[in-house]
Amino acid sequence: MTKQRTEVGPRVRAIIDRYRADPTYMLQILREVQEGEGWISPAIVDQLETALNTPRTKIEAVAGFYSFLYTQPVGQYRVLFSDNITDRMLGNVDLLERMARNLGVERGQTSADGLVSIDFTSCTGMCDQGPALLVNNRAVTRLTGARIDQICELIQKRTPLSAWPAVFFQVDDQIRRSDILLNDVFAPGESIAAALARGPDALLEEIKLSNLRGRGGAGFQTGLKWELCRNAPGTDHYVVCNADEGEPGTFKDRVLLTSYADQVFEGMTLCAYVIGAKRGLLYLRGEYRYLLEPLNAVLAHRRKIGLLGTAIHGQPGFDFDIEIHLGAGAYICGEESALIESLEGKRGTPRNRPPFPVTSGYLNQPTVVNNVETLMKSCMIARKGGAWYATVGTKESTGTKLISIAGDCARPGIYEYPFGVTVAEILADCGAVNPQAVQISGAAGVCIAPEEFGRKIAFEDIPTAGSFMVFDQSRDMFEVARNFTHFFAHESCGFCTPCRVGTSLLVKMMDKLADGKGSPYDFKEIEKLNEHMFKLSHCGLGYSACNPVLQTIVKFRPAYERRLVHKEFVPAFDLDGSLAIARGLTQRDDADAHFGKD
Repeated sequence: MTKQRTEVGPRVRAIIDRYRADPTYMLQILREVQEGEGWISPAIVDQLETALNTPRTKIEAVAGFYSFLYTQPVGQYRVLFSDNITDRMLGNVDLLERMARNLGVERGQTSADGLVSIDFTSCTGMCDQGPALLVNNRAVTRLTGARIDQICELIQKRTPLSAWPAVFFQVDDQIRRSDILLNDVFAPGESIAAALARGPDALLEEIKLSNLRGRGGAGFQTGLKWELCRNAPGTDHYVVCNADEGEPGTFKDRVLLTSYADQVFEGMTLCAYVIGAKRGLLYLRGEYRYLLEPLNAVLAHRRKIGLLGTAIHGQPGFDFDIEIHLGAGAYICGEESALIESLEGKRGTPRNRPPFPVTSGYLNQPTVVNNVETLMKSCMIARKGGAWYATVGTKESTGTKLISIAGDCARPGIYEYPFGVTVAEILADCGAVNPQAVQISGAAGVCIAPEEFGRKIAFEDIPTAGSFMVFDQSRDMFEVARNFTHFFAHESCGFCTPCRVGTSLLVKMMDKLADGKGSPYDFKEIEKLNEHMFKLSHCGLGYSACNPVLQTIVKFRPAYERRLVHKEFVPAFDLDGSLAIARGLTQRDDADAHFGKD
């Protein structure tokens, strides 16, 4: 029997037509449809199935993967409180509970009138000006009790976001220390002109000479990556800018895209010149939805002045353009192969490697995936040369690094340092008083204790994607690690069993210790779990999910030992305790009403 085709409504049809009915834009189509309709209803799925000629199972699989897409009705106002550990330290839980009381709705629920939904989300990239929340994907910073009350009043009056006070949505760069990158005097097109004067071969050699390494955390040599992609066979080559900085505590890319977008796009264009790409894609994390229109305006201006499109800078045959794809709340898409899957309109599941993106990336074609900061730095190298750049930093780690600093310090924000700076120097600059620990490179990174503050930020010592969270002596490092375990469990893509089940088990073990039921047995189980996850997980999330626990056990063991109430194993589930409600309802509290009592 032939299935009857569903009529496609005009609003959905307009979005489909803008994306040429191309299923590789599935995520973008779903996101835009939801912005107009409020959620991805079964009727919407029916329309997309018809318009895209794609099985509804694939559409539903994508819609169900991303936390910012909704396959059930949600409130007219969708409020998500950032739940990074730094937001917790600033009182986000109390603020959420205050809003929930004011609006008469429970966390994770939608109000009876369909007006508002309230819940937590992962780090929103506003750690330097938190606590923060997202309302309909717009960031609201510097939350206080008074501001929460104002927001509740606006919601109750059904005031459109466009009429809310502008100060609510103010996001500052907060650049505290600048060096060669942030102080660079740049005119759009200047680096392209220098590259054209050198030629693609010479530009590649300058990038290699600079020893520029990726600033996303892995530190792969940029020149080698460009060369491998350039030499890889394929009908097309692509440039992808990874702006999905989902690692807790990181917000440097937010600042670069806000105030230095021209340099980022020019860096993508330089890469295209070297590898022979005609098309570039910038993957912008969904939490930065507010940057989409400003970034598209920068792209439009660059096209207008001949720096994108055909014959760039008047050079025949140098044709290249850039488009922006917006994510929808999936930390795993920061991993380059998961990001590529998402760009292709799929679930953001990491691929098996090899092959690597440089030979088989976007649409299975050779692809360079670079971080925002990496691409921006290529602009300086094009103009000033690789030898100049290599004089800054250390031999193995040339140039500078942007650090996103948040937590217990007087001056949170963005700091730029030459590689080789010590943790102690950074702590002094940001005004950290009597720090107990620093978490470097986010939840997946490394926890540093005071005796290690002399270590250096460099690939040969402590590599980092840029996150730098400070914890003073008042903080409970067990709770810090526990927050990170909840983060990993929430963000696991669910593809492989070791990570999907392992992160959930780790959360249960940490919650068990928090509930006063821990024993030395639980320590041993955590160590076993880490070994299995490290050996068997499909990607880096599973490899590193146990790191915060294992590192804090070693360096801050008293925080765990005071929770070891029991010397012998105690089950996490209290069956007798779970019967307390039933005893109350039946008004019985005799021995026979208790489990395990004679």
